[in-house]
Amino acid sequence: MGRTLLSWSGSWPHRAESRVPKIPESVLVVIHTAALDVLLIRRADAVAHWQSVTGSKDSWDEDFRVTAAREVLEETGIADGALRDWQLENVYGIYPQWQHRYAPGVWQNRERVFGLQVPAGTPVVLSPREHTAWQWLPYQAAAQACFSPSNAEAILMLPRFLL
Repeated sequence: MGRTLLSWSGSWPHRAESRVPKIPESVLVVIHTAALDVLLIRRADAVAHWQSVTGSKDSWDEDFRVTAAREVLEETGIADGALRDWQLENVYGIYPQWQHRYAPGVWQNRERVFGLQVPAGTPVVLSPREHTAWQWLPYQAAAQACFSPSNAEAILMLPRFLL
């Protein structure tokens, strides 16, 4: 499991909301502190859904690590931290409410899991188009607050992946 210290500046091009189908390969990034507090963000399109940072590749050949860094910056404004590939992947059925974003006949998504350790007190700046609120919670409470079972499971594995 590799660890990379990243320092991002600027932003990556963001795929415009268009009719181009989403690629069914994505990342889940558990953002956390050394004390095991986890950042959760609330979706703008489903206000009962708290989650970690997630997002799809912009192209089939985009590296998962690049996708993870881009999504963290776009969704939280966090530009520094220790990004670690947990070498875990989930395959899950796409939720019906988001099925229209994918090509016809695409029913499953492959998700690569990363952790991003940041200092306590790291500022969070949400993309209001995507998320409406954020909170830091102890990892067990964060897992309970997640709507996605794979997200909750990843958060509960966090102690195994501390730097």
